[in-house]
Order: sequence, then structure tokens, then C-alpha cells
Amino acid sequence: MAKNTTLYFRIIEGRNLPAKDVSGTSDPYCIVKVDNEIVARTATVWRNLNPFWGEEYTLHLPMGFHNLSFYVMDEDTIGYDDVIGKISLNKEHIAAHLRGIDNWINLTRINPDEEIQGEIHLGLEILQEQHTKALRCQLIEARDLAPRDISGTSDPFARVVFNNKTTETATIKKTRFPHWNEVFEFELEDGLPTEGMSITVEVWDWDMVGKNDFLGKVDFNLDALQKTQMAKGWFRLLPFEKNEDDVGGKLGALRLKIRLAEDRILPSMYYQPLIDLLVEPVIAQPKNFNAEYSVGFNRWLAEYSQGLDDCGVAAAGPTIRTTLSGASQDYDADLASTDCLNWVEDMTPLTMLEEVTTVESRQDVAVTLVKIFLGQGLVLPFLDYLNMREVNKTTDPNTLFRSNSLASKAMEQFMKLVGMPYLHEVLRQVINRIFDEKKYIELDPCKIDLNKTRRISFKGSLSEAGVRECSQELLKSYLTDVMDAIVGSVEQCPSVMRVAFKQLHKRVEEQFSEADNEDVKYLAISGFLFLRFFAPAILTPKLFSLRDHHADTRTGRTLLLLAKAVQSIGNLGLQLGHGKEQWMTPLHPFILQSVSCVKDFLDKLIDIDNEGTELQQRVVFHPSVTIKEGYLHKRKAEGVNLVTRFTFKKRYFWLSSETLSYAKTPDWQVRSSIPVQRICAVERVDENAFQQLHMMQIITQDSEAQLHIMYIQCKNVNELNQWLSAVRKASIYNERMLPSFHPGSYRSNRWTCCLHTDKTVRGCSRTHSAVTLGDWSDPLDPDVETQTVYKQLLQGREKLKKKYLESLDAGTGLDQEGRPQGDGNKEAGVERSRCFHDRRISAAARLLDVIQDLERAHQAFERREKEEQANEMFPEPY
Repeated sequence: MAKNTTLYFRIIEGRNLPAKDVSGTSDPYCIVKVDNEIVARTATVWRNLNPFWGEEYTLHLPMGFHNLSFYVMDEDTIGYDDVIGKISLNKEHIAAHLRGIDNWINLTRINPDEEIQGEIHLGLEILQEQHTKALRCQLIEARDLAPRDISGTSDPFARVVFNNKTTETATIKKTRFPHWNEVFEFELEDGLPTEGMSITVEVWDWDMVGKNDFLGKVDFNLDALQKTQMAKGWFRLLPFEKNEDDVGGKLGALRLKIRLAEDRILPSMYYQPLIDLLVEPVIAQPKNFNAEYSVGFNRWLAEYSQGLDDCGVAAAGPTIRTTLSGASQDYDADLASTDCLNWVEDMTPLTMLEEVTTVESRQDVAVTLVKIFLGQGLVLPFLDYLNMREVNKTTDPNTLFRSNSLASKAMEQFMKLVGMPYLHEVLRQVINRIFDEKKYIELDPCKIDLNKTRRISFKGSLSEAGVRECSQELLKSYLTDVMDAIVGSVEQCPSVMRVAFKQLHKRVEEQFSEADNEDVKYLAISGFLFLRFFAPAILTPKLFSLRDHHADTRTGRTLLLLAKAVQSIGNLGLQLGHGKEQWMTPLHPFILQSVSCVKDFLDKLIDIDNEGTELQQRVVFHPSVTIKEGYLHKRKAEGVNLVTRFTFKKRYFWLSSETLSYAKTPDWQVRSSIPVQRICAVERVDENAFQQLHMMQIITQDSEAQLHIMYIQCKNVNELNQWLSAVRKASIYNERMLPSFHPGSYRSNRWTCCLHTDKTVRGCSRTHSAVTLGDWSDPLDPDVETQTVYKQLLQGREKLKKKYLESLDAGTGLDQEGRPQGDGNKEAGVERSRCFHDRRISAAARLLDVIQDLERAHQAFERREKEEQANEMFPEPY
């Protein structure tokens, strides 16, 4: 059994920050640390005391965490950046807010004695001879201590305090991974009261000048130790107990959104019944179900809706009665197909799940279901099942897929999961061009600022008409590049996406076959591909991993105008001239000219055979697809004695789920490659290893079990975290992953981290192979995804009981013994209603039974955990 910990946080904005520059302002940015490891850095907002960032992150932390900290810094071009303040939240505080934190939180001053990290390895034992009793303390080693010296290391020693007696180890110079292996003994006097007594182990950084720096401590209760006689392991170092002073908000505040999702993941066998229920209706749906069956069933519903109003279809009743009041009565043949009846009644766990989820949670549920069906190899039938339901219950084509239904959200998340490499290939070049050029573009006369137009013309500021004319040309240039890239990308689009669009096209064409609805089949596809995929990515490139940071105000406005134009093209120009933004009129001719190209593109997109997509239904992306790419600096293997500037060479890297390769340039013909399956660790490198920032190491193992290390430098901490996360995800299921590593380098015949001279000695720090950033490239984990579905169903269990088990009898026309009641004219309808009623109860009961079985399994594992924790009377060892 495992635990899955996911941390979501969003840094929204700051207010009333103090001025750190002589100009009376600051240049603030935020650094985020989880257990003293930097996981994110926001963009710098220049000359602003009330900055807006709006940056959000998701972290997967399988081993859990203890503390989340936000540091607000003032960037300086010369010298070190200034510290403005910090916010520190422990895991218990975050977990206590079940719906998450969404508040303004005051910044506090930074106390060095509270900046604690690392663990200590020690053993405690009570020795008892015939007439004497002693407490033995063995201090073995420590790891990942906080760097207190300017060199990025410390000079640690340990101090043991017991019964007013103090003893210290030797000081180990210039390391954060000291090895002491010293033993101390304290005599335990007879009759010595032990209640409330403890032994404290402290770690300090020795300084020649000034006072020593505190590195952390751990306390052990003597009473508990006497009961067990021994305690040994790795223990987390803690700070001195001291309440932080928020100085009354004088340092300003941050508005943060934080949510912690912590789940107990049961063995796969416990989730299989729920997966079977979810998959069952998708497998069972009739392949030949079409609009003809739908009309037949609608006619049946129209006649007998009176007996079904209280059975959950009341909302459909009036519309069906009105539109089909004159329909003929020859529907019995249509209903002869049991498969058709079972599917349309649709009392399945999928529809029940949609009913109990809120609009806010539906997106998470949708992405979870898409991942489950990807793992089952059934994502195409699953999407077809949802889309068929959505299409056949829609009477007005103008409202098709306009709501936040499960079908709409599932298609949207499906595109993000399988189509992100495709999106990057199509849009990256033009997005990078827009960010690099930073052109001033504005079409709205109310927003034109002539003072910002000097860069457009060397002759000085342009007139308002000149600004609009220049903006139109620039925007058309960008729009041309975007549309050329999109309409020319048919072959680049993943085949599984193309087949999904082909199925959707078929369902819409069957439902809306009238000549007046000729464009509906195109709008259904373009509504997803353009309005929910390309346009949002253009508007906010960072959310789609196209850029590391959000756009500045000028670039953001250009992206907004460009996204509006792409949306209009995706709507096939049908809404042009009907909105309030008449200043977009100059682009209308270009938009209308693009419509025919879009239709031709969509026709080519769905011109694909369904065969050959089975493999792609089982993976998020094809093994050969590039997950991440870009320039990095690789350290030369033979460059041990070279000057630093000659040691690192710029190389272009590509990562797929099969290989990590690199070459001098993207167009270079010869590439060096490392099979991903040989990777056994991907970790950070200490700054003092090469006196370089933002470095990572990729450790591989060859066929002879020899380890090889590649050192790579990234340009900033965000790029470092992204590459760490991407390579870890690609190698997460490798069999020979290392449990430990060296965060330093082997130079001058010793490791710079732990000072060992043996090059093959076991690593001195724990690996973090499963700590990753959450994004579209997350690997499939059916147990985690099914646990998410279970939690949603558990929250809506009472609603399911009330709707399907407690209140159905009132509207079925049955007496207490299940016999039809009322006049004979309605008996036939009541019989059908009774069948419908029984199916609903059966489906709901099966689902509720599965929920109850999972709940009992969780309770059993929870009881076992509590029993194990009751036997632990010491600080939690690692």
C-alpha cells in the first residue's frame, strides 16, 4: 500500500510590500520551497509594491513533506538580492483546511535558527548490568544539513544534552554530510526521576569568528526509551520552538491558494470492481446506435413520460412531448433491440458520477476518467459513449457542447493529455516570435496609448490611425503564421485525436442531418480544437508549457487579440459583427477567407482509418514523441581539470519516453543518445560541486552494472525543475532505480559532499525519483486515478441513495408490493416504468456496494496504521 500526496498552490499577488530600492520601490519575485528545496520561482515584477503573479504549480510528493515556504525577494542587478519576508506553513496546518487555503497571509521576518533542514543518523540504547545502568548514544552521521558558510557548506558538530551534562563530537570541516561515528555514555543513577526527562541531540555549525550557527535538534523522551530499550534510525532535525512574529503586516502580505490532496492508495485488486463498473457501459454500448434509435426511444419517452417524471427524466419530458407530439406509434420495433434500450436508459456509474460531481470538480473527474480509459485501451469508445449521449439529448445545435458537461470536459482534457506535443509543434515558433519581438499592438481606439508607439516608428509617435494600421498588419502577420501552422499540421496530429474527431463528426452528422445544419459537424470539432485547445494556449502560453512565465502587459494584449481572432475563425465566422468589439472589423475579411481553409483542414483531419490506434489508446503519447526539448549546458566527461568556462558545452537535448539524446544544434545530423531504461537516478547537484547554479545529474547504469554520471546545467531554477520532473517521469518505472546518490562531485580524489575518498561508496543523500511537477506528461497510474473517482462517489453517496433508492417509488406507479396501481389505460406504461425503475435501482445498488467495499478496505488499512503508530514512541525515523 502506498500514499499519494499532491500539493496544489497558486501565488496570486502581493500587497503593501516594503521598498528596498533607492527609487522607493522594489522588484519582487517569489521563491517556493518544500522542505527547504526550491521547487519554483515566479517572474520578477519590476518596480511594483503590489505585484500580480498569478502563477500556479502542482507537485507530486509520494514521500510526503513537512513544510511549505514562500520567500519574497527583491531582485537586484548588482550584488545579492534582498530578502523581503517569508510565509511558512506546515503540513498539518494545510491539511486542517479541507477545502484548501485561499487567503491573504502576512509576511514574517526570516530567522536563521528556523531555516532548518536535514536528518541525523543515531542510535540510543539503555545498557543495564548487575549494579549499573547507562544511556548509550551513538552519533553516526548527518545528511543534507543547511549551508551556513559562504562556500555553500558548513562545519558541523553534534552536541548531546542529558541531565545537565553536555558532550560534543569532533567538528567535520566543509561538508553538509558529516560522518562522526562517536559514542557517548551517560550514567543513569538509581532512583533518578525520569518523568518529563529527555535527551537532546543538537547539530551546530562551528564558526571561528562569532557565535556558532544552529543546524537543528531532535528530542527523545526517556520514559519511552526505557520501555523499548533502544532507538535507531534517521531522524528529522527540528528548529527551536519559537512563535513567528508577523510584525503586524509591516512586511506586506501574499494572497495564496493552497490545497493538499493526500490519499491512501490500496492494492490494485481493491479497485478492480470499480474499474469494471466504469468500463462496462462503454464496452456494452451498441456500435450501430444512431439517430434512428434515438428518435424511436424519444417517441416512447414522450408517450410514457407521465409515468417517468419522478424517475429522473422529468426535465426531458416537456421538450419531448412538444417536439414529438405528432409522431407515429410504430416504435415497438425500435425498442426490440435490448442493447439499444439498455444504452439509452443509461443508468450507469458514469452518468451517476456526473450527477454527483460539482461543476468545480468536473474537470478533475474528467481528466481522471480519460486516464483510466487510456490505461484500459478504451479511450475512443469512452469518448464516443459520452459524445453520443450529449449529441442525442441536444435539440438545438447552437447549444451543442456549450455546457460544462462531462462529455465537454472529457474531450477537452483528452486533447491536453494526448495532444500537447502536437500543440507545441504547431504553436511554439510563433509564440516565441511574439514574446521576442514585444510589438505594441492595439485595435481598440479607447485603449491606444500614443506614448507607447515610439518603438513602432523612428519618426516619432504615430497618429491613432497609424497605430491601428500598423497593428492590423502585425496582427495579420502573426495570424497568418498561426493558421498556416494549424492547417498544415494534419500529419502531425496524433491519430487517436483524429479518430476521436472522426467519431464526433459522425455522431453530429447523424443527429443534425438537415441541410440548414451543414456547418454543425464542423463547429463541433472546431469548437474543441480551436476554442478549447489552440485559442487558450495562445492566450496563456505558460499554462500549456509553451513559456516559463506569463506574458508582460504588452505581449499579453497581443496574445489576447490573436486568441480572439482564432476563436472567430474556429466559430467559422458565424458571429462576426454581432458583438460589441466592432474595432475587430478590419480583421473580418481575413477571418472569412480562413473559414474555407479550416473546413478543408477538418475534412483532411478526419480522413483516417480507425485501425492502428489501439496502441495509442493505451499511452498518453507515442513513445517516439518528444516530451521536452531545448538547449542545456553539458559538462564534458574529460573536463575535470579544465577551467569552468571550457568545461560546459552548449547542447540541444531531446527527451522521449525511450531516449534522452543531444547534439550541437537542433539540425545537427549526429546525435548521442542514452536509453531511458538505463537511467537510475535524476537529482540536483550542490552549488559548491562546480561553483555553478541550477545543475542536475543523470546517473545511468551500463550492461556491466557500472554507474556513469552526466552533469547538466540549466539556465534557471524553473528550467531545472522542469527537466528534473520530465526525466523522472520518463524513468519512473525503471527497475534499477538508486535509493541514494552523491549531491556533490568526485574531484581531487574525494567526493565534495561527504568527503569520502572511495569513488564507489554508497550515496550520502536520499534520491527523489518520484518528486515531480504535475502536468500533461504525468504517467498513467490506474490505482491513483480510481481512488480519485472513489472519493468523488463517496462524497456523493448520500445523494445517490436519496435519488435512486429512497425516492423512486413515489413516481413509478407501483404499490408497496410492486404491483401497478391506477386505471387500466396506463398499465402498459406503468409496466415499462417498472422495468425502468428496477434497472435504475439495480445499477445504483451495484455502485453503492462497490463504494462500501472500498470504504471498508480503507478503514481496515487505517486501523492497521494506527496500531503500528501506537507502537512508535519516538520521533518518526526515515
